[in-house]
Amino acid sequence: MTSFARWLALLVLCLAALPGWALAQSASQPLTVHFFDVGQGDAALVISPTGKTVLIDGGPPEARAHLEKRLRELVQGPLDLVILTHPHLDHLGGLSNVLRTVGARRFMDPGFDHPSEAYRDLLNVVGDEVGQVMTPVPNPQEPRTLLSIGLGDGAALTVLWPRVPEDPFLTGTRSDPNSNSIVAKLTYGKTAFLFTGDAEPDTEATLLRKDIDFTSTVLKVAHHGGRHSSTAAFLAAVKPQAAVISVGAKNDYGHPTSEVLGRLRAEKAEVFRTDLDGEVVATSDGTAVAVRAEKRGGPSLLVAGEVKPGPVAQGPITRGTRKTSAPRGRSASSTDSESDTPQRATGEPRYFSLKGSKVFHKESCKTLKRSKSNRTEYASRAEAMRERRPAEDCHP
Repeated sequence: MTSFARWLALLVLCLAALPGWALAQSASQPLTVHFFDVGQGDAALVISPTGKTVLIDGGPPEARAHLEKRLRELVQGPLDLVILTHPHLDHLGGLSNVLRTVGARRFMDPGFDHPSEAYRDLLNVVGDEVGQVMTPVPNPQEPRTLLSIGLGDGAALTVLWPRVPEDPFLTGTRSDPNSNSIVAKLTYGKTAFLFTGDAEPDTEATLLRKDIDFTSTVLKVAHHGGRHSSTAAFLAAVKPQAAVISVGAKNDYGHPTSEVLGRLRAEKAEVFRTDLDGEVVATSDGTAVAVRAEKRGGPSLLVAGEVKPGPVAQGPITRGTRKTSAPRGRSASSTDSESDTPQRATGEPRYFSLKGSKVFHKESCKTLKRSKSNRTEYASRAEAMRERRPAEDCHP
């Protein structure tokens, strides 16, 4: 295929994915990523060449109706995977509604505990609505590898951070929930997308110490373009040709900051902003990516893929060196994305419910120890979440 023909095909596919256009399904779809305009928050939908769907974050509560509308337009049946990068309201606010109305087969979050009521409510919905709950735990048989989820036709989503228990969570940072955001690289042929959640400089520094190929065609900029993230060293490793900033118009935080915009310009990355450009759609055929914005005139930005096909990790992944903490008890995930039977990770707490109770507890819970009622033990936290909600006294 000539360069012009490839550009034209990608342009048509990108236009078809925008609001108001019908996306034609074919035997050989491109890989498409929708960066939704959800205001001051994050939400992105990945549609793989074989039709697998992954929603990464769910925006703030005020965008839940718009998010549900777009998902219903783009997705047939339940989502294959929903990922919450970290438990902050501007990333989880629309997820409960999505799980109830659109549905999801699997849910993944970092497993980093957070006391917010909104996060606890979401976990209750996950327990009621989702079949499998995952955390990005490396394969126990190969703990020095990265968790990679195949999406069909060579597309794969590899989780770079966190890697509990092989690498415990970062602590003592400016924002521990942000620092332990799920960071994932989506690869397809010579193209790649890097999703960073609200990763902090500590996250970026930890990752840069590892032998990982960060090169990505499109970068989802961390923390809405906040000045603390997207350090010059990290951007130099990613080498993005296009950068998407999911941010609310006239927000109170001054996002995106002039510092981050300047660092992106230094890397010669074309910047797309949802506050100015609306929904941004990136379409890859494995050799190039066409990026088009809902509110931006002119043709799509077409960039050639420069990623070396193959494993994201260049060698064994070694442990970090920062002060770290133990994980909250959650189920271990499998490298096989089709597995429906989570297994308890080594050292994971045991979970029990009492007869007639609607909640479950950690084995160490005082309420559990005081009661003489019959107990039911669960193989994992995920299994417990399917039948019960977490007890408020011990927060399992």
